[in-house]
Amino acid sequence: MLYDKDIREPLFEFLEQQYGKIRILEEKQMGRSRADIVMVLPEAVAGIEIKSDADTYARLSRQVKDYNQYFDYNYVAVGSSHGFHIEEHVPSWWGIITVEAAEERMGNEVDFYVLREARRNPQMDLKRKLSLLWRPELAHIQEINGMARYREKSKAFVAGKILQKVPGELLAKQISEELFQRDYTQIGRILEAYGRQRRRR
Repeated sequence: MLYDKDIREPLFEFLEQQYGKIRILEEKQMGRSRADIVMVLPEAVAGIEIKSDADTYARLSRQVKDYNQYFDYNYVAVGSSHGFHIEEHVPSWWGIITVEAAEERMGNEVDFYVLREARRNPQMDLKRKLSLLWRPELAHIQEINGMARYREKSKAFVAGKILQKVPGELLAKQISEELFQRDYTQIGRILEAYGRQRRRR
C-alpha cells in the first residue's frame, strides 16, 4: 500500500521529467479545499490532487468543484487501488496519473503512468485564478501593463481591472511568471514593504 508520503517526492521528479520547466507549490488554499500540488507551467497552472491507497473518495466531489474554479488543467494522482474506478469520480477533462509500487530495480520505489492526459478545464474562473497571487504580485502585473495602481482598492477590485485590461493569453503567461518568481523566504519583507508603500499614498 502506498501512502501520500511515498508518492509526493517521486511525483515531483516525474512531473519535471514529463513537463520540463515547472515549479511546484504545495498545499495551496483554494476555496474550501486545499490543493495538494500546484504545478506552474510557462503558460498555465495545473492543480494536482493525490489520492493514495489509504485515501477514500469522501471529499473528492467537493475538491473537484474547487479545483475546477482555479486551474487551467487538473490531474489526480492515484494509488493502484483506485485505478479502475477513478474515471467515475473526476470530469472527463481531468488527467489521471496512476502510481504503483515499483519492482526492486535501480532504487526506484514507485512507478507513474499517465492513464489520461488533462485537457483544458472549461470551468476555470480567471478571477479565481488571479486570487492565487499575492497583492504585490498583482501590483507587478499592473505595473508591467501600464495600469493605474489602485493602492487603496481591494484585491478583488484590482483583479477585475486586470481582467479588463490584459488579454487572456498574455495574462496566463504573466501569472505563471509571478508564481515562478515567488520567493517564500521573503514573503514577510515583501508584504511589509508593499504595506508601507500603500500607507504613504
